[in-house]
Amino acid sequence: MARGYMTNAELESAVHAFGSRCSNISRIYSIGKSVNDFPLWVIEISDKPRQREAEPAFKFIGNVHGDEPVGREVLMHLANWLCNNYLKDPLATLIVENMHLHILPAMNPDGFALRWRGNANNIDLNRDFPDQFFPVNNDINHRQPETKAIMNWVNQEHFTASASLHGGALVANYPWDGTSDTGKRYYGCPDDKTFRHMASVYSESHYNMSLSKEFEGGITNGAFWYPIYGGMQDWNYINAGCFELTLEISDAKWPKAVELPVIWEHNRMSMLNLLASVIKSGVHGRIFAADTGRPIPGSVMIKGIDSKVRASRTFGDYHRIIVPGEKYEVMASLEGFRPKSTNIVLEQEAANLDFILEPDGVDGQTKLPSNDYGCRCDNSMFHVQEAHLWLYLLVVCVLLTLYLVFKRKTASRLLTYRYSLRRPVAV
Repeated sequence: MARGYMTNAELESAVHAFGSRCSNISRIYSIGKSVNDFPLWVIEISDKPRQREAEPAFKFIGNVHGDEPVGREVLMHLANWLCNNYLKDPLATLIVENMHLHILPAMNPDGFALRWRGNANNIDLNRDFPDQFFPVNNDINHRQPETKAIMNWVNQEHFTASASLHGGALVANYPWDGTSDTGKRYYGCPDDKTFRHMASVYSESHYNMSLSKEFEGGITNGAFWYPIYGGMQDWNYINAGCFELTLEISDAKWPKAVELPVIWEHNRMSMLNLLASVIKSGVHGRIFAADTGRPIPGSVMIKGIDSKVRASRTFGDYHRIIVPGEKYEVMASLEGFRPKSTNIVLEQEAANLDFILEPDGVDGQTKLPSNDYGCRCDNSMFHVQEAHLWLYLLVVCVLLTLYLVFKRKTASRLLTYRYSLRRPVAV
C-alpha cells in the first residue's frame, strides 16, 4: 500500500492486487461508474465468492463524502486483514466461511480527487436517495450515477446489514435520520432496539468510542443528532430491509496519513465484531412451500415490530437481526400461503428456524372458485345436472355398442388400450 493516502489510481491497483493475491476467497467487480467515469470497484470476500449461498450478506461503503477519505483506507486494511488471517484467526475464518462480505472502498472517487464533499456535480451523495418524508429526490433523472449504482446494487443483492464509514466525529449513528416535521429530536424506527444494539456492538468494541462525552455510549439516533433527508441509511432499511449504520470513525475528516494505521487498529475489532454479530445472533432460516418442497421468497416479521425482512428468491433464506436474550414470536408469510408463527427464546447465540408454508386453501389445496362465473347454485340445479349426466351416459353406451358391432376388428385394440396416471406432486 502506498505511503499516505492512496490516489484513485492507486486504490484501483490495490483492489485488483488484492483480487490476485486472495483469489481463493475474493471476487472483484464494479457496480457502475462515477460522474467522471471512474469505476466503483467492489471486493467480495467469501469462501465461495462466485456463488450464491443461503448466508447473510453485508456491505461496507467508504468515502461517501469526498473530503472524508479515511473509510477507503480502513476498508482496504480490513480486506487485507481477512485475507492474511483466514484459517489462522477464528474470527476471520468465521466471517469468510459464513457470510458474503462486499466492500466498496470509495463511493465518491470524484469528490476525493477534487477534495470536496460532493461528487463531480457537487451533489452530497448522502442527501441524494429517495426520502420517506419529502419527495425532493423522487425524480430519477436528477439522481446521481453513484446513487443509482448503489440503489441498483441493493436491489440486486440480498443484503442483511451494512455500514458506511465517515469522518468528522466518533459515533455510531442509526435510523431514523430525519423527522416528518424536520424537527431535531429522537425519532426511532420500528427496529430501534435492534439498531441500538448493533450500534453498541460497534461502539463498545472500539478503542474509545463508547467513552464519548458528547454521545452517551458512543451511539446516537440520527434525527436526535441533526436531521438529514435523502440519506442512504434510511433508504436501505425502508427499501430493502437492510439494517444500515452510519459510522463516524475519526474526529478529523481528513486526518494525517501517519494516523491511518492507528485509526484502523482502533476500529478493527468493532468492524469484525459487527460482522460476527450478524452471523452469531438473530434468527436465520429458510422458507419452503409444503406442496412442492421448494424454497419461496416469503417475508419474516417479529410480533410487535412493524417491519419485514424478505427471504431470497434463490434459496428462500432469511436473516433477521434482533436483540439477544428475549422472547419473540416469529411469523413467516407469503401471498397464496397460510402464514405460520412460532415462539422462541433467543439466547446469545443465533437461532435457526425454518418455515414450511401450506398453500392457502382447504386441506392445504389451492383455493379455486366454484365456477368461472362465480354463480351460486342451489341443490335443484345439481339434480338437473345429475339427470343430464345419466342421459349422456345412456347415449354414450348406445353409441359404443353400435361402434363395436360395426367395427369388430378394432375391438381388441380397445380392450388392450392402456393409459398412465400423472404422478402426484411430492409433498
